[in-house]
Amino acid sequence: MSTDTSTQRVLVSAASSGIGKATACAFQLAGAQVAICARGEEQLKEAQQEIEAKTGKPVLAFVADLSVAADIGNMMDDLLGQWGTVDVLINNAGGPPSGNHDSINDEQWGAAFDLTLRSAVRLTNLVLPGMKASGGGRIINLSSYSVKQPMDSMLLSNSLRLAALGWAKTLSNEVGQYNILVNTICTGWTQTQRVDQLLEVRADAQGVDPRELANQIISKIPLQRLAQPEEIAAVALFLASPAASYITGAAIPVDGGCAQTV
Repeated sequence: MSTDTSTQRVLVSAASSGIGKATACAFQLAGAQVAICARGEEQLKEAQQEIEAKTGKPVLAFVADLSVAADIGNMMDDLLGQWGTVDVLINNAGGPPSGNHDSINDEQWGAAFDLTLRSAVRLTNLVLPGMKASGGGRIINLSSYSVKQPMDSMLLSNSLRLAALGWAKTLSNEVGQYNILVNTICTGWTQTQRVDQLLEVRADAQGVDPRELANQIISKIPLQRLAQPEEIAAVALFLASPAASYITGAAIPVDGGCAQTV
């Protein structure tokens, strides 16, 4: 069955770096029309230029803070005004800060909820009418293997990514009748700026070198390495393709096996 995604209109959120940027680039290379968003204008512009240089095609870019409803609404008004509908939505967002129960306050809980769960709900709400009208669509959520095995000092992420997974599975049951498929990619340790920052915070707290922590993590991953963002992007590309037409409600680990061992 075909893996062609060249006719699709794809929105990738939080795509100025890491897995989001790699995913946007993968779809663009596959021939799709791609739009990206991020809250940092300078880094977003750099990502836009990088993707366009690699693919030779224009990519739409929108400055939007995913934790702010008005930003999402304004972006989608503009995008839908240009495209009419979105065929593939990649729900991605920067992870909430690390911390444990005693260190996280009520304000941080609220901010993490808006970023990790509510942003996906808001974006999805705005693309669903067009998907229903056009006869189908794909919603792909980028998450973490922590939905299966909590990570130390990541209380906000562990809690809210599980909530997002429950939402996604429930939504998949509701919209399957419209040929709208909803799936979640549960990523493992990936070579990104976000992971570098987490390692630095942990290393500083423990008084060790970040490279030492990275080696400890790698030693517990069966594949003995971190993932590259492009490897996650490849799974998103498959899930958006006709070849994945009977996959919905799934939580797919792309973690090198670490959910069972780390």
